[in-house]
Amino acid sequence: MSRTSPAGTPLGDDFHLYDTTLRDGAQREGISYSVADKLAVARLLDALGVGFIEGGWPGALPKDTEFFARAAAGELELRHAVLVAFGSTRRAGLSAAQDPQVQALLASRAPVVTVVAKADRQHVERALRVDVAQACAMVADTVALLVGEGRRVFLDAEHFFDGYAFDADCALRVLDAAVTAGADVVVLCDTNGGQLPLQLAETVTEVVARTGFRVGIHCQDDTACAVANSVAAVQAGVTHVQCTANGYGERTGNADLFAVAANLVTKLGMPVLPESGMAELTRAAHTVAEIANIAPDTHQAYVGRSAFAHKAGLHASAIKVAPGLYNHLDPAVVGNSQRVLVTEMAGRASVELKAGELGLDLAGRSAEVGALATRVKELESRGWSFEAADASFELLVRHEIDEVPPAPPFELESYRVVVDHTTGGEVIAQATVKVHVAGQRVIATAEGNGPINALDGALRQALGVYVPWLATVELSDYKVRILPGTRGTDAVTRVLVDTRDGRGSWTTVGVHGNVVEASWLALLDAMTYAALRHDGVTSTIRPAG
Repeated sequence: MSRTSPAGTPLGDDFHLYDTTLRDGAQREGISYSVADKLAVARLLDALGVGFIEGGWPGALPKDTEFFARAAAGELELRHAVLVAFGSTRRAGLSAAQDPQVQALLASRAPVVTVVAKADRQHVERALRVDVAQACAMVADTVALLVGEGRRVFLDAEHFFDGYAFDADCALRVLDAAVTAGADVVVLCDTNGGQLPLQLAETVTEVVARTGFRVGIHCQDDTACAVANSVAAVQAGVTHVQCTANGYGERTGNADLFAVAANLVTKLGMPVLPESGMAELTRAAHTVAEIANIAPDTHQAYVGRSAFAHKAGLHASAIKVAPGLYNHLDPAVVGNSQRVLVTEMAGRASVELKAGELGLDLAGRSAEVGALATRVKELESRGWSFEAADASFELLVRHEIDEVPPAPPFELESYRVVVDHTTGGEVIAQATVKVHVAGQRVIATAEGNGPINALDGALRQALGVYVPWLATVELSDYKVRILPGTRGTDAVTRVLVDTRDGRGSWTTVGVHGNVVEASWLALLDAMTYAALRHDGVTSTIRPAG
């Protein structure tokens, strides 16, 4: 069966990209999808162009039963994907027609059913407590009933690779029972996740050659090889790949849908997703993470925020000449973007490229670029970090190149912060600021749950009348990290402050041996950057030279 097609043409039924985020992916520790969550994820995956979406196990889990009922009632209109119900074969001692779990699969009204069956004789005899012939009969009866009722059936051959190594004839008999009864695809499952790519590919090649069946693959990630194993299986002849969004799943997870799809499309030339879907991979990965209430993996292949981030000065120098020299593909293909990180490893090229990302052209400004690179290295040696603080870096650049450097919308005379611990155990911070704004000296005091909150509140009270746009600006996050000092118990505090308004967000950094002063420095940069955005205090940039 062909695994290629004309450029840009989806492979259709010649190749199956099968997602099991809503069933196998939901088995990850810490994930609990509501029915509304499951419907949202299914719509997202369908929009990408995924071929099959496994919705869950109706009859076994109430939420999954409700999901299929609501989907059948019209709440889930799929344009590209086909909905799949998952379940097991009939139990020993019951006919398929009598088994309530099999009937629940029919009641789900899903057009495709994936049936799981054990393909390892050890599991058949010790877990199911039947012989191989009975196990095969359970498979055949279940598949035949579902096919007879108009369902398309796939078989998940559980523990296949371990079973094939232990007793190959038994494993193949299970596959044969399913195909003879009408199953379209037999999926070889690395259930324990212990396979490595070369050995897995060798087994797949043997199975395809010995059976002639249409074969699929399902890989767990216990050896951190699930994506590699899935791609190796495709190269060995499988035409059906099961994955989960972001690699979610039991234990260490499953093969990551986004990495597998991106590899197949960009490395093997197999259009398993349309171009429009590929361009949405990064957004989809982050959206699923938000729905699952799990922080996106910044280092995830293809779609992570750091997937195309460059830190070393040597890399930046090459990227300045040609981005492809250190990027394995154009990040835009998967909806991502290239980033240059400015750190103590930064050279002149890193500074120039990063400034360019922020809209500041340093071309022809050799002296300024050199001074900035030196300044960054010096600050980073003292604990500053501009990797996540683009706003502070932009201010640093502007102080070097603007005729009138950016400034906060006030002049500080002094601030004071005190912390009260009440008899009831409540801890309250109180901040007082004395500032000069619009020709006036203003004193304001505010309370907060911490120094940054109290200082922010005091500044707002002091500036509110004079800086109207401040009402649209709010602090959204605050992170503190204690860095090792140079002597004994010395320590340096690094504070990151995330700020947002109605048009976007930005991050600033402050570093000091005192946590309050570090907080103040980060807050001061946040206010200065806000003024830059709202007052248009961009200054005239000094001519080069």
